[in-house]
Order: sequence, then structure tokens, then C-alpha cells
Amino acid sequence: MTPWPIPHLFEHGSAPLWLAQNVLLVYSDDIQNKHDAAALSLLDKAFERFKSRLFDKERFIPYKFHPRKAQFEPALDEPKTYIRRIRFKQSDPSQSHKRTTFSEESYAVDISLGGTAIVTIASPSSVIHALNTLTQLFYGHSGSETEMYTLFAPIKIRDQPAFAHRGLNLDISRNQISPPDVLRTIEAMGFNKLNKLHLHASDSQSWPLEIPSLPELADEGAYCQKQIWSVQDLEKVQKCGCEHGVEVYLEIDMPGHTASIAHSHPELVTAFKKSWPKYALEPPAGQLKLNSPDVPPFIEKLLKDLLPRCSLSSKYFHIGGDEINTEAYKLDETVKSSDRNVLQPLLQKFINHVVLIVQSHGMTPIAWEDMLFEWDIDFPPQTIIQTWHSKGALAKVVEQGYQTLFGAAQEWYLDTGLGTFLDPDPSNPNSPVKRPYPDWCPPYKNWRQILSYDPLAEIPEDRRHLVIGGEVHLWGELTDGINLDNMLWPRVSAAAGMMWQGNGKVCEESTRAMAEMRERLVRMGVMAGMVQMEYGLRNRSSCIM
Repeated sequence: MTPWPIPHLFEHGSAPLWLAQNVLLVYSDDIQNKHDAAALSLLDKAFERFKSRLFDKERFIPYKFHPRKAQFEPALDEPKTYIRRIRFKQSDPSQSHKRTTFSEESYAVDISLGGTAIVTIASPSSVIHALNTLTQLFYGHSGSETEMYTLFAPIKIRDQPAFAHRGLNLDISRNQISPPDVLRTIEAMGFNKLNKLHLHASDSQSWPLEIPSLPELADEGAYCQKQIWSVQDLEKVQKCGCEHGVEVYLEIDMPGHTASIAHSHPELVTAFKKSWPKYALEPPAGQLKLNSPDVPPFIEKLLKDLLPRCSLSSKYFHIGGDEINTEAYKLDETVKSSDRNVLQPLLQKFINHVVLIVQSHGMTPIAWEDMLFEWDIDFPPQTIIQTWHSKGALAKVVEQGYQTLFGAAQEWYLDTGLGTFLDPDPSNPNSPVKRPYPDWCPPYKNWRQILSYDPLAEIPEDRRHLVIGGEVHLWGELTDGINLDNMLWPRVSAAAGMMWQGNGKVCEESTRAMAEMRERLVRMGVMAGMVQMEYGLRNRSSCIM
């Protein structure tokens, strides 16, 4: 079977090899010389995790992938050749792959028939990738509680990602997504070779994030005290991300989606508690005022507290900028207008202030495409624009010369297609909430659709370098920690495969590789949904037409 994401080069034989339970990690001198103690500690933790997944709680016996009563395992009583040590060596930069510039995540695996295993790495992140691939090459044996084997020897893998930014955008504000939920998600992300976790950390519904210099934000803005993310919670999530090769960065959406601030600072927010269908896209209404002298110092205090902590784990900070309601500014006593010609310079001034603070902390701002297309906001050239409205938005962004992220709602919104969260108003006979009660962007995006998404289809060749990657999105209107895993997996695995490979081919090989990944995730405690029914896995070519 094939690891997931599918490596760019995977050549193998069909001979059995066994993995010694006391297998050793051996570093070459060049690795010892190049990496500091902290990096080597990360490598050691990754190797211990590799052994734990195979020999402790997660032993995977692939019954489901073979016909009934098939004898698919090597005999235990025959002579065995063991891999007793895995040697890691540093790659030669002059020999890095020419296909892409992302050589820092590249790795190579060479395993001989005699059990010699050599892994060539470019960086600590590529060690994590290599070990996650190695994990998927070995299986538990039904006749032994300790023996692990592969049937692929000899093995040659040459691998690296097609996109540098391979992420998940996770909303932790609309419903409770606890730090343990996110820790579990990070481990699954790392195993799928995703490397960016974008936490949408606040919204109009709640403010769950503790800000020590502004403790009232979470004290008043969170649904309840038990749902507040403490400073220590965020640090733990950031550290976990580092250990699994996942860069964790935050989004504080503004000036829209900020009604939760009004619970503690009503003087900063306009249209709070007003009729949401007129003043917002979903309840509750409320946006930061655009011309109040009190808003800039509040923003500065907030970001000067948060950004130094965020910068320890990421170079990115997402400033939001989507779905601004113009009608709300008629109620803003500092503006009193919904005229875009009035609002645009005020919004430009607001964004300039936020971007300047972000850059002063050595960080790169990310903003939603709305700022560019709906408001004609000028950004510094290094700003990353995140697209979502449509597949065509990507081409418009690169035409303006900005780096960009893909993730069109019609392709990669995991929360849509489940139906609306709205009920019909009994006093309104013309309520738009009607049977069959769809949400705004049906249908449900199944894993095959997600895998086959081609964001570069309309991007000119000379502009594709500006598309640095993408994110699959899970907004939280109908998701909490209980159904989180099933909402994410296996669909996030499909997105990971597409971003690693550069394209996603829907075929039986992909189905079987995804299904095996799903089985391994379940053994890691992730309640992932189904990829394929067992009959289709046990009987090759039985589910094609």
C-alpha cells in the first residue's frame, strides 16, 4: 500500500523486512554540526513518537485491505532480516530538487534488502515528514504483540511538497473548541504533512482568548469562564505545533466580526444588539467604529500584548478584514454614513495602523480578499491575501502582484452543505428560511471533491510562484469539540494530499491510501469519518465504474 500523502517518487520491491523494537536513531556528523540542541531535541521526540505509534498503542493490522481469510502476513517462523538502526544524514544543498524551491521540507528514504535504512533530510521539519512516511510503511503482525514488518523492501522514496503553505483554518470562537481538541488536531495534521494551523480566534459570537492586558475581553466576551483559552493554553498549542511541524498562527478579525468586544467595551463598537439581518451577515451585529479616537489605542494595546507571544511560533498574523457591513456605519456617531467613498479612506487608515503594528513585531500580515476587491485597500507588497469568495479570486490577486492562498468556498469549505443554522421567523410569512433549509454554499464537499480541486487551473505560468499554498476551512456555526474530528477527517487528509502532491487524482490508489491513513488516525484517537466501505477495500476494483 502507499503512504499518504503519496510521495513524489516511491519505488519498492515486495520482500519482507522487520523493524526491531529497540531500533536506534543514528545521526551523522553533519547533522550534529548543523543543528542546535533544541532542533536535535525535536528530532529525538519525533523518533520516540515514531516508535510509540508502531509498538505501543497504535499497532495497525491491515485486515480490511485484504480479502476474507487471506494470508497476507509474512511467516513468523521464517528467518527475519531486521532494521536495527535508522541513520539520518544531512542533504547536500547543491543536490536539492530542482522541481521546486521548497527544499527545506524535502527528504529521501533508502532501505535495502539487508535492512540498511538511511534517511536524508534538509531540516527538522523534513525529519518529521520522513518519520511519518516511515510509520506508514510498517504493519503490526496478528501473531505477535511486538513484531512490525513491511512487505515493500527494497524502498526508495524522494519527496517534497508542491506548496510551501499547507494549512487548516479552524474557527475556535463560535462554539467551544478546547485546547485538547486542537492538540489532537495538530497531531493529525502533522501526520498528514500539513504545516500551518490558522486559528480564527475571535468573532462576533464570542471572544475566548485571554489577553492579560485586557482581561475583560475574555471575562465578558467568552460564553463562560470554562471556555476561555488561557495564555498557557495557547503556549501549549504553539509548542505542540512546533513538535509536529505545524506553525500555529492567529487571526483576530477586524473591523468586522467584532461584536464580542462590545460586552466589555461598548464604546468601541457600532450597531451592537441591532437587527442582525440589516447590520450583519449572521448574529449578532457589531463592528469596530472606524473614526473613534478610542479604537486605535485599544487595537495597539491588544496587539502589543498578543503579537510578542504569537511571534514565538509564527511569522504570520491574520488581520481579517472580511464581510464589513456598510449600514452599521450609519449608526457610528464618528462616521454617520454608509457611503463607500466616505468609508474607504477611514478603512485604509484603520488597516494601515494594524499592519504597521504587525510589521513592527517582525511579522507578515495576512488579510482576506475583501479588503483588496471590495475596498481597494493598498497593502505593503509582502502582505499575503487569502482568497475565499470564488475560484476566480486567485487570478485577480496574483494579477496585482500579491502572494496568495487558495481555498475557495465552493471547493474547500468543510462546514457548508450541512443545512442552515437559522430557524424561520413565525411572524414573517416571507421568511427566506424554507425547506429543504440549505445553508449559503451547498452542497457538502466530500473528500473526492476536495482532493480534485485544481486552484492553478486559471493561473498564468509566470504568476504561479505567487500562489504559496492554501488552507481548507472549518467555520464553527455547527461544529464543536464533539463532532470536530468527523467534520475534519478524512477531508482534511484529502486537502493535505492535494497540497503536497500539487494535484489530486481521484482513483482507487488514492482511495486505498486515504483509507489506510484514516485507520491510522483512528488508532491515534481521532474519530475520522469513513473513506470507503470495507467491501471495497477488501476487494480491489469492486467499487469502480
